[in-house]
Amino acid sequence: MNRRNALRNTGLLVGASALTPSLLALFQSCQSKPRLEWQPLFLTEDEARFVTAFVDTLLPATDTPGGLDVKVDIFLDKVFAEAYDAEAQQQVREDIAAFNAEATRQSGAPFADLKAEDRAAVFRTAEANSGKFNGQVWGTAVGVQEPVGFYRSLKLMALSAYLSSEVVGTQVLRYDPVPGGYDGCLPLGPEERIWSL
Repeated sequence: MNRRNALRNTGLLVGASALTPSLLALFQSCQSKPRLEWQPLFLTEDEARFVTAFVDTLLPATDTPGGLDVKVDIFLDKVFAEAYDAEAQQQVREDIAAFNAEATRQSGAPFADLKAEDRAAVFRTAEANSGKFNGQVWGTAVGVQEPVGFYRSLKLMALSAYLSSEVVGTQVLRYDPVPGGYDGCLPLGPEERIWSL
């Protein structure tokens, strides 16, 4: 073996050994799912990815905070873990699996793995096929309420969590604390009476 071939082979060996971890990382990144940035209490990692994708599709960040910015997905997991009984928790798992199966049938992949436009298409289908909430007159539902299904229930929960978050309540919505501050030490004149309420 001559010196030139030995140097060339050594260079190829060093280059290949330096490049191998990068290639492995590239191939693995194409196959691996994105990791969650939070630890679910109730949901499995795939179910939590679904809820995160659902919230991000429903309430994306724009010039206002999105659902993920105010941690709606984490709140929903906490509700499922702490407010639902075992039967309701099992129903959530089944409903997530059914929603993912429909997303796979419609777009070729589970909901969390779809692109934004495919998620929007799945949402449009779910919106068209799910039951509607009855209208209300003076706070009372009109007619007999039919079951609205998982999509609309999860959507309502996500919207309620978003709108009741502190960030949205103080930075997005109008915020005026009523009745205002409390001042318990007001001077009372001789002709004034105290307030009854």
